[in-house]
Amino acid sequence: MKIEKDTVVSLTYELKAGDAQGPVVEKVDESAPFVFLFGSGHLLKDFEDNLMGLEPGKSFEFTINSDNAYGAFSDDAVIDIPKNVFEVDGRIEDGLLNEGNYLTLEDQHGNPLRGKVTQVGNENVKMDFNHPLAGHDLHFKGGVVDVRKATETEIAHGHVHGPGGHHH
Repeated sequence: MKIEKDTVVSLTYELKAGDAQGPVVEKVDESAPFVFLFGSGHLLKDFEDNLMGLEPGKSFEFTINSDNAYGAFSDDAVIDIPKNVFEVDGRIEDGLLNEGNYLTLEDQHGNPLRGKVTQVGNENVKMDFNHPLAGHDLHFKGGVVDVRKATETEIAHGHVHGPGGHHH
């Protein structure tokens, strides 16, 4: 079966930042393939466009330009937050504000925002809310492990059920 809308796809791949010579960001092998509902709108459009029509056993290699992935790095998404925002009962949890930590905060409307602690000062914490791959082209190389028709329930829910997918 070929990859098309409303199929469940299982892939292995290696993702590199930049190009084929870039650093490895993620590696997915056959012991735990990436399983997803194709055409559900949850993945990058260019990612799915490059997989359309492939069958199990076929390999792929493509690069997605940063503009079509996670966009350009934005200096406006790097902000200083008063240190006292992180206090609970007048105290900051040990290890919470270590540089490199990712923290989930909420914006003024209660929406979650994931940011990386980049610098801790006496009064403020500098956090970067850009996607970790913002400003990077994405290079994928991998293979199609399996393709099957999605069930009506999977299509209605917008995600895969069962092994390798979402369980209720």
